[in-house]
Amino acid sequence: MSDSMTPSIRPSSVEKPSPTDTDHLAHHPSGHSTGVGDHGRWSTRRLAVYALLTALAMALSLVSIPIFPAAPFLKYDPSGIVALVAGLVYGPAAGTTVGVLGVVPHVFTNPVGALIDVLVTLALVLPPSFVARRHTSRAAVGGSLVLGGLLAVLVALGLNLLITPLYAKMTVSQVAAMILPVLLPFNLLKFTLDTVCAFLLCRPVGARLPR
Repeated sequence: MSDSMTPSIRPSSVEKPSPTDTDHLAHHPSGHSTGVGDHGRWSTRRLAVYALLTALAMALSLVSIPIFPAAPFLKYDPSGIVALVAGLVYGPAAGTTVGVLGVVPHVFTNPVGALIDVLVTLALVLPPSFVARRHTSRAAVGGSLVLGGLLAVLVALGLNLLITPLYAKMTVSQVAAMILPVLLPFNLLKFTLDTVCAFLLCRPVGARLPR
C-alpha cells in the first residue's frame, strides 16, 4: 500500500496508556501472569525461578527423614512441598516441571522408585495447581490440597501393590498386608506434611517470587 493511502495520525491525538491501562495485560483476572508482561510464559526470568525451584526440589529429595516409627525404613523427603508451591504460584506446568525434574538425582540409582515418585508427585500437585488458576481463596486452595493429598495416597498405595512385588521379592498379598498398619498411615502423614507446609508457604513465598 502506498503512503498516500495510509491515513495520517496527528501526534497530539495519540494518548499514552496509563499504568493502570497496561497492568491488566500482564496478569490474568485470577491473579496469575499470562506471560504477556514478561515476554512469554517461559521468559528468562521465569526460567531462572523454575531452575531455582527445581534445584531446591532436587536437594530436598536427598533428605531422608524417618517419620513413622513403626516403619523406619520408609523415609520422608520434603521435595513435594517445593513442587506444590511452584504449582500453586505458577500453575500446572511449573508444578509438573519442578516435580518431575526434582527426582532426577534418583533416576540412575533407583529408577523404579523415581518412576513411582513422579507419578505420585503429579497426583499430589496437579489438582491444586489447576484449582489455584481460577480460585485463589484460602478455602478453595486448602480444599484442593486435601484432594491432591488423598489422590496421592491412593496412587502411592496402588503403585506399591503393582510395582513393589516386581522388584522387592515380595508377593502382592505381602504388600497388601502392609497397607493398613504401615503404608496407609505413612503416606497420610507424608502428604499431610506436604500439603500443610505448602498451604502455609504459598502466599508469602508467592508474594516474593516474580510473576
